[in-house]
Parts: sequence; C-alpha cells; structure tokens
Amino acid sequence: MLSYIYLKDLRFFARHGVARQEQLVGNTFVVNLRVQADFSRAVLTDEVSDTISYADLYTAIKAEMAVPSRLLEHVAGRIVRRLFADFPGIEGIELSLSKRNPPMGADVDVAGVELHCSRCDFLP
Repeated sequence: MLSYIYLKDLRFFARHGVARQEQLVGNTFVVNLRVQADFSRAVLTDEVSDTISYADLYTAIKAEMAVPSRLLEHVAGRIVRRLFADFPGIEGIELSLSKRNPPMGADVDVAGVELHCSRCDFLP
C-alpha cells in the first residue's frame, strides 16, 4: 500500500531573499508538503505512535522557515534534510516552497521551487 501524509498551503512570514530589501522587509512564503510513509499500522490501531504526526511535521518546517536564507533552494533543502533526520519513517518527500509577490518586475503571484526525493537521495 502506498500512503502519504500532506500539509497544504502552510503560510509563513520569513526573511528569505537575495536582495537586502527582502531580508529587511520579509515576505509571505507558502509550503506544500507530501511525505510517503507507511502508516498501515495506524489504520488498524488508531494510535499516533504508528504514524507520523502532521503537527510534528509542521513544527519542523516552521523551525527551518525561521532561519533566514538567500535562496529558496537552500531553505527547501534544509527542510527536506531535517524531515528525513527527524522522522525515520519517511520514505519520500515532495516539497514546494514559494514566495508571494517576488520582487522581480513581473506581474506574478508566486515564484518557487520543488523537490521530489527519496530517503536514499540523502544517504552518505
């Protein structure tokens, strides 16, 4: 059985950006996460210990979003590494991270990055 846990449209205020103005003023960022994990035991037991708590996933993402970075790629990579480290049951991660109203002289709602990776992509 393939099973996934997801968090959709998490919003954070953060100070990520290359331009100094972005770092000073900050912006709204949106994170979407989908993790592949076997929670077949939780289907039967109704126990949180048999799955991955989406509240705990949120807490880890929130902590990484609070650390300023220049590049969204770097933030996304930090989040993925943290999730694989903190949650051994995660087999794969799909993560998108976007910046609202990016300062690039274009009429665009968001600009962002996506990572699709498996645990083996992060083995030493």
